[in-house]
Amino acid sequence: MSQSTNITWHDSEVTKSDRQQQNGHKSVVIWFTGLSGSGKSTVSVALEKALFQLGKHSYRLDGDNVRHGLNNNLGFSPEDRKENIRRIGEVSKLLVDAGTIAITAFISPYRADRDDVRAILEDGEFIEVYTACSVEACEQRDPKGLYKKARAGEIKEFTGISAPYEVPHQPEITIDTEHQSVEASVNTIIEYLKEKQYI
Repeated sequence: MSQSTNITWHDSEVTKSDRQQQNGHKSVVIWFTGLSGSGKSTVSVALEKALFQLGKHSYRLDGDNVRHGLNNNLGFSPEDRKENIRRIGEVSKLLVDAGTIAITAFISPYRADRDDVRAILEDGEFIEVYTACSVEACEQRDPKGLYKKARAGEIKEFTGISAPYEVPHQPEITIDTEHQSVEASVNTIIEYLKEKQYI
């Protein structure tokens, strides 16, 4: 619920469609979701580079990066996680309006929060990418040492250990990062974007 009063929406004379036409591709949110260590950031970085090499306009929002600035006042309680995702959804919507392919890499553990982001976008503007990887494999990778800290009780509310992760019911794309290379994962997404005529 907005706390702001006496505000009016000001439309631009340049539309989303105008920007998409100038860019030569549709704008969309590619929303990576999955456990910590499942490969969201790694694949999203590689995807952004691949799209750049194809001459497509994209911008990547990463969970840790956003918490350095925009969301640095939020913790990891269920309420703060919800607000974290709400804010990112709104930023993603602005990027889509700007004619850009927004790439987001957030654990976003709650299905309802991801669905709320989908709901603020137009049909076809939200592509959910589930980075499927077992807790065991994520824990073996543990690139940030977070699982070790969570097991030692140093991190509370850690997704997959002491907090839930709700697997997407019908993601547009599933990449099996436990058995699929980064390159293969990126190719799967690029092929989807081409097949559905986003690019």
